[in-house]
Amino acid sequence: MQMKTAMCGELRSTDIGREVVLMGWVHRRRTHGGLIFVDFRDTSGIVQLVFNPEISPSAHQVADDARVEYVLAVTGKVEARPAGTENPQLATGDVEVLIEDAKVLNTAKTPPFYINEDGEVDEFLRLRYRYLDLRRERMHNNILLRYRTTKALCNWLDRQGFVEIDTPVLVNETPGGAREFLVPSRLHPGEFFALPQSPQQFKQLLMVAGFERYYQVARCFRDEDLRADRQPEFTQLDMEMSFVDVEQVLQLVEGMLIDTVPEVCGKRMLTIPFPRITFEDAINLYGSDKPDIRFGLLLTDISDMVAESKFQVFASAISEGGQVKGIRIPGAASYTRREIDELGQIATRNGAKGLLTMALLPDGVKSPLTKFMDSTAVDAIVARLDGKEGDLLAFVADQPGVVADGLGALRLEIGQRLGLMDQDTLAFAWVIDAPLLEWNAEEGHWQAKHHQFTAPVEEDIPLLETSPGAARAKQYDIVCNGVELGGGSIRIHRRELQERVFRVLGMSDEEARRLFGHLLEAFEYGTPPHGGIALGLDRFIMLLAGEDSIRSVIAFPKTQSATCPLTGAPSPVGDNRLRELHVKAIES
Repeated sequence: MQMKTAMCGELRSTDIGREVVLMGWVHRRRTHGGLIFVDFRDTSGIVQLVFNPEISPSAHQVADDARVEYVLAVTGKVEARPAGTENPQLATGDVEVLIEDAKVLNTAKTPPFYINEDGEVDEFLRLRYRYLDLRRERMHNNILLRYRTTKALCNWLDRQGFVEIDTPVLVNETPGGAREFLVPSRLHPGEFFALPQSPQQFKQLLMVAGFERYYQVARCFRDEDLRADRQPEFTQLDMEMSFVDVEQVLQLVEGMLIDTVPEVCGKRMLTIPFPRITFEDAINLYGSDKPDIRFGLLLTDISDMVAESKFQVFASAISEGGQVKGIRIPGAASYTRREIDELGQIATRNGAKGLLTMALLPDGVKSPLTKFMDSTAVDAIVARLDGKEGDLLAFVADQPGVVADGLGALRLEIGQRLGLMDQDTLAFAWVIDAPLLEWNAEEGHWQAKHHQFTAPVEEDIPLLETSPGAARAKQYDIVCNGVELGGGSIRIHRRELQERVFRVLGMSDEEARRLFGHLLEAFEYGTPPHGGIALGLDRFIMLLAGEDSIRSVIAFPKTQSATCPLTGAPSPVGDNRLRELHVKAIES
């Protein structure tokens, strides 16, 4: 069989007169005046084929019999399209190929959904026939974008002196983080490997080993409940550096993203250099530790203005250690009762007990608050929120975490409704100065906010035993458009400090040696100061592609229930195999 000599999507007017052999799929087919026109597709794109019965009756017959998704091999000459028939929507729209010979390489059943249209298709059906879904232009382009982006990031790191090093995927279980997948060991009855949540310990050991700049496109695993931006297996761009502090890591990652984005897509970066927002300000102003800074409409605290109010909902919340915050919704004063109730439901779904509103109408303020406050107090609240005629002000009163969650979710909904989330803009920001630890009320102990290897800010080290919740971490998260792209930290590199943190987390010295003795021992052999970051590659590609789920940029993802409709995984295992692994299945 003669091999293809050209790619469909690469033919241009400079190829006119060239004899080519093309191989690919029938994308569309139409007949006009005896001629058959076929939009012919391969991985590079689409070109129009023309089958003329007067030039090649046999080729014309092949085209007449062919249906969409048939695989053909064709030979023909590249010609200019007749004047007025050019197609500016195609990169190949100035040319067509007049076919002289054609052969069917394979037929195709009628697909379960349209491949030549980007219509809505049930996601389960798409995953069941993922090999067909990936033929669709949008999905095909997403995977190619993933390849180009990954390559560009790795090339950039190569130029900065980083070395790519693989790390194991069969490791020890690590308590204190997300739930891990366990793998039974046939050779060691009753013992298990874990699949890594990240290469954290190994990349730190590589710093001990003297590889000062490491990176890896790492496969990671978490056995947790899923949502749009989570998968049981995911990919992150992992990197670690020796002899750095926070500033050096932030500058390097920022430079990498600033250089890479314009290389792989046409989206605009909102602010360069990236803004730096403290964790406290992110929660207070945006109601989220991953703020979407493409628009304003910040949360505003009015607790001091209503602490002595006769309105008991506000006064009681503040007396119990809570707060009252509001947000301005431009142009929403005319919302119907149903529309306002919808906003309230968003707040209550995120923990709030309710939502109080204040409509700024031409004839005055309409709000339950006016029954409990005089006009001067009401006007002061309106002024603090920068309210204008036609706006709707919305308030939540509760504990700070509940207020942040309720109003933060409402802010995102407002931004969506008002079209303030520009899809062609990437708004990167750093979130810094997060707490080192957080209290786990259910289990009654402190736990790491990032992970247990994160270094505290030097001046906060004395607080570890006396006031753990006040200690700040040398941690940093990179966020974009309300999505956490990645997180990192400067790591602990001295044994005595690492053991102190383990103790604060409620871990005995014996347990620490059992789980992390290899790391603690390594710290006794001249470990350099080091730190790094891991970027969620799936989430990054999702934003570049303008998708709202990472499943749209992963070739073969799992469903939200962690199953694979294509292969049927996970599946039962026979008793003989279980006996080999010294495992017994227990029916739930």
